[in-house]
Amino acid sequence: MKTSTLKWAGVIPAMTTAFKPDYSVDHAFMAKHAQWLVKNGCAGIVALGSLGESATLRVEEKVMILRTLVEAMGGGFPIVAGIASLSTLEAVELAQAAEEVGCSGLMVLPPYVYSSDWREMKAHLEPVLRATNLSCMLYNNPVSYKTDFLPEQVWELAATHANLHAVKESSTDVRRVTALRAQCGERLKLLVGVDDLIVEGVRAGATGWIAGLANAFPEESVALYNYALGSEKHKADELYRWFLPLLRMDTVLKFVQLIKLVQQEVGWGHERVRAPRCVLVRNERRLALDTLRRALKNRPNF
Repeated sequence: MKTSTLKWAGVIPAMTTAFKPDYSVDHAFMAKHAQWLVKNGCAGIVALGSLGESATLRVEEKVMILRTLVEAMGGGFPIVAGIASLSTLEAVELAQAAEEVGCSGLMVLPPYVYSSDWREMKAHLEPVLRATNLSCMLYNNPVSYKTDFLPEQVWELAATHANLHAVKESSTDVRRVTALRAQCGERLKLLVGVDDLIVEGVRAGATGWIAGLANAFPEESVALYNYALGSEKHKADELYRWFLPLLRMDTVLKFVQLIKLVQQEVGWGHERVRAPRCVLVRNERRLALDTLRRALKNRPNF
């Protein structure tokens, strides 16, 4: 079977997972949210990532979420499934289930909890890459997962797996984008995976943005990406200055709670999170709301 391909470009939100008051998945809202995001210019959806609270979801819940999103998009926009698990076997099974329900691509993560050397991490990744014919993006996030895929290791995977087409780079170091471009040339698409590095990342050669605050501000996110990609440097810098206090919420420990709170305040979601996470309270909540209110007061008019 021919390997599927994706453009791996543009703004692709790392979508949050919505919960009802009983903390079951709110499929109706997730479908509506996904449709709103692409209506406002996003190029697709990444589900079941870190921001999607994947670690708190059961496998059957993950598959149902993917099915909901595929049906909501009607084949018009790509749904990318985050593939993360404690075990390689479960990661392979989830990848195959994602293909069966109609996903367009996979975002492949290192295993939860267990971080080891390259030999073992490669032994985890390769069965997942071989499990389907879907286009794959490797997710490098050493800050969260304590596993750092170095450029030469990424190239080793790309040289032997034709369906590895992209890297989500979340090391928070823009020099990594440059190093990956030097190592891999045009073989892999590079996507920025932390919100407050998008302008620098695009200028270093990134082709896309797996974005967090896009869950609440898709129009601004798409405009910022397009300005950074184009020749309107002054517009990119101006919009970036406005957006940065919000974008920095994506790079701290409680980023899920912060982004969901922002979604709630702008009318596109609820702050409910699954334990062990708890909603923000007291000073953390006040500071987050103050930051959001300042941003809304000066929100750009498109």
